[in-house]
Amino acid sequence: MVVAAIDPGREKCGLAVVAEDGRVLDQAVVATTGLAVELSERVRRFAPSLLLIGNGTTSRDAQACVREALPGLPIMEADEYRTTEDARRAYWEANPPGGWRRFFPTSMQVPPVPVDDFVAVLLARRYLARRPGK
Repeated sequence: MVVAAIDPGREKCGLAVVAEDGRVLDQAVVATTGLAVELSERVRRFAPSLLLIGNGTTSRDAQACVREALPGLPIMEADEYRTTEDARRAYWEANPPGGWRRFFPTSMQVPPVPVDDFVAVLLARRYLARRPGK
């Protein structure tokens, strides 16, 4: 099973494709205006069986966009509770700070890039860990 996930936003969206074992096959931050094209390309490459969309502020708009572009792809809303904090931790695990920053707790630092893609990975992994029949 392969799952795609979107963390929708006004200007940018996090996009991730995750395998059943939790491996990240692809992750990116994409412009919201290009979401349909970016997602269509990943659906072609990875053939996910499900799309998860975070239930945040712009979720309804993202769902409408995806339904129009990919009408056959099953969509499920995912709870975004505490994903930003968890994504920041995941970012720092993947990109440990260097130089003088390594002496300060990462919990007190803000990542230098958007972490929307890490949120999408978390949404997918949460679903895969809790899905029925696992």
